[in-house]
Amino acid sequence: MLAMLDNMIVSTALPRIVSEFGGLNHFTWVVTAYVLATTVSTPIWGKFGDLYGRKTVFLSSIVLFLFGSALCGMAGSEMLGGPGDGMMELIAFRAVQGLGAGGLMVGVMAIIGDLVPPRERGRYQGMIAGIMAIAMVAGPLVGGFITDHLSWRWAFYVNLPLGGVALILLATRMHLPKYRTEHRIDWLGAALLSIGITAIVLVTTWGGNEYDWTSGQILGLAALAVLSLAAFALVERRVPEPILPLSLFANRNFAVISVIGFLLGFAMFGAMNFLPLFQQTVQGASATNSGLLLLPLMFGMLVVSIVVGRAITKTGRYRAFPIVGGIVMTAGMALLAMLDVDTGKLESSLYMIVLGVGMGFLMQTSMLIAQNSVEQKDLGAASGAATFFRSIGGSFGISLFGAVFANRLADSPAGAMMAGGGEGAGVDPAALRTLPPEQQHAVLGGLADAIGVVFVWAVPFALVVAVLAWFVKEIPLRGGPTDAADTPEEQAEIALASPPVR
Repeated sequence: MLAMLDNMIVSTALPRIVSEFGGLNHFTWVVTAYVLATTVSTPIWGKFGDLYGRKTVFLSSIVLFLFGSALCGMAGSEMLGGPGDGMMELIAFRAVQGLGAGGLMVGVMAIIGDLVPPRERGRYQGMIAGIMAIAMVAGPLVGGFITDHLSWRWAFYVNLPLGGVALILLATRMHLPKYRTEHRIDWLGAALLSIGITAIVLVTTWGGNEYDWTSGQILGLAALAVLSLAAFALVERRVPEPILPLSLFANRNFAVISVIGFLLGFAMFGAMNFLPLFQQTVQGASATNSGLLLLPLMFGMLVVSIVVGRAITKTGRYRAFPIVGGIVMTAGMALLAMLDVDTGKLESSLYMIVLGVGMGFLMQTSMLIAQNSVEQKDLGAASGAATFFRSIGGSFGISLFGAVFANRLADSPAGAMMAGGGEGAGVDPAALRTLPPEQQHAVLGGLADAIGVVFVWAVPFALVVAVLAWFVKEIPLRGGPTDAADTPEEQAEIALASPPVR
C-alpha cells in the first residue's frame, strides 16, 4: 500500500509541481530519478534480505523511503534555505526516496514467496490485487484533493503517517520462516551495474534533446554504458555471490519472463505517466477529477487480476495469461495513441479499461512464473532480478518517451509557448483556459499530439510482450495438492525449471 499509494498520488500532483517550478521539458525526471534509483538498488536489497533476514532489511527500506519522502516535501522551500532550484532538488530527493522504494518492492515480492507456495499463490493474488486497487483508486483521489486544496508537498508528507503505521504493524505482527543463508555482497558488480544503467538512461533522456546523438557527451555515455555492462558480466561470472546471478538465465522461463518484465515496464510505466498530463491540460480536468478519470484503468486491472489469480490456483495453468495480456495491452496502447484534442472523457475511459485489462493479465502472473523458476534459497535474488528488469524497463520507457514527448512538443505551438516563457517554462492548465479560443485549440492540439505519439511508440513494445509469451513453457507450479509431479516427465520439467544457482 505504501509503495503503490505514493506512485499514484505523485502522478496527479506532477502537473501542479511543473506549474510552480517550471521545466515541463524536465518533468519526467521527477519520475525517472525515482524509478532509476529503485532499479539499481533492487538487486542489492534482494541480496541484503538473503544475508541479514528479510524482516530487518524490509523495515530499513521503509525508514529510508520515509526519509526521502520528507525531503521531497521540503524541496524548494525555506526549510532548505530558500527556493533555489526547486525542480533539481525534487529530482535529487526523489532518487533518495527511490532507493528505499527498491527495498519495498523486492521485499514485498520475496516475503510473499516465503509465505505462500507458487501453486497456492493465486488464491492470495486477489487480496494483493485488492490492496493495489485500493491504493490506485485512493492515490489519484487523495493526490488530486491534496493538490487542489492543500499543497503538492503533502503528496509526499502523507507517506509519513502511513509509513509509521506500516512500521509498527510489521515490527510487531510479521513473522517469517527462516531462510537466511550466508552471502557476500558483490559491491563491485553493484557499482558497475549502477554506472551502466545510469549511463544508458542518460543516453535515452539526453540524446536528440539536450545533446545531438553524435555529440561527444552522448557517445561518451554510450561507451561508458557498454564498458561498464561488459565488465559487470565478467565480474558476475567470477565472484562467488553475484549481485545478479547469470546462471538464473539458464532457465528458459526465467529468461523469457525477465525480458517480458522489461518490456512491460517499458511500455506501461513509460506511457502511463502521460495520462494525468493529458487529462489536466487537454481535457481540462482538475487534479482531483484526473484521479477519478483513472478509475477505469484500475477497475480493469483489479477485476482481471482477481479472476486470473483464482484461475491459476484452481487449475495450476498460467501460460495463456501473459499471451492474452500482451495482446490486450497492445490494443489498449493503440487506442490511446488515437487521443487528440477532441477526445472525450468517456472515449478515453474506454481506452483505459482495455489497457487495464491487459495489465491485469500480466502484473502478478509474470512474478509468479519468475519465482517458480528458482529454488527457495534463491528467492530473494530471483525476486530482485525480476523486479529489476521491470523497473529498468520503466526507467528506459520514461526517459525515452519523455524525450519523444519533448521533441514532438518543441515543434508545436505548445512548444513555442514554452520557449516564449523562458528557460524551464511550464504550462499551467488553468492558464491555458484563459487563452483566446484559436490559440488555446492550437496549444492543446500540440500537447495532445505529443502525448499521442508517446503511445504510438509504446505499441510495438507491448506487441513484443505477446510474442515472447508464446515461448513460456508451462511447468507445474510447486506447492500443489500433491506438491509433486504426477509423472517422471513432469518431475523432469520441475527440475529444469529450478536449476541449481551458485
